[in-house]
Amino acid sequence: MQLRSDSFDDGQPIPAEFAFGKRAAPVALSDNLSPHLAWFGAPEGTRSFVLTCIDADVPSRGDDVNKEGRTVPADLPRVEFVHWLMADIPPECGELAAGACSDGVTARGKRDPHGPPGSVQGSNGYTGWFAGDAGMGGNYLGYDGPCPPWNDALVHRYRFTVHALDVASLGLAAGFDLAALRAAMAGHVLAQAERVGTYTLNPALAG
Repeated sequence: MQLRSDSFDDGQPIPAEFAFGKRAAPVALSDNLSPHLAWFGAPEGTRSFVLTCIDADVPSRGDDVNKEGRTVPADLPRVEFVHWLMADIPPECGELAAGACSDGVTARGKRDPHGPPGSVQGSNGYTGWFAGDAGMGGNYLGYDGPCPPWNDALVHRYRFTVHALDVASLGLAAGFDLAALRAAMAGHVLAQAERVGTYTLNPALAG
């Protein structure tokens, strides 16, 4: 099974148009388009797909995050941040066009994000990130792209993974989280394929 994208090359930078934030003294909201993705070679018996995008390079502590005169050290322990969870993608679907599932930043989160018929999308990490923010707080469903700390010494890696499952539905309600998705998928994954893109808002690291 393979996963490709016309939006970015494997292991290479993700263009800013597919990010939540872009560099602009120091950060501004970006176009937040969902990237093009296409997958093929799923094994016989595949009845649905699951798509995830996870950044596992998020600082485990926020002491230095986005603070003038400070740097988030590269050797700081890192944790996962979810950017996209989608389950129950029908087996006949093998491609998502750029911008098909997200075409901008929605304050307080997308309520009913676009996706293939029958699919269901989970909450992403911005739900927790913006908790308590009067202007942005809310439940963020579907895809919301990269926006790593602008002073992080580490370039973040965004892992897009498509999982082929032997069940047509995982029975999850919209807004499910990563733990619930992993528990529901357990024992049902026939194959998977991934593509990794990188992103940074740190001017010292940008090419």
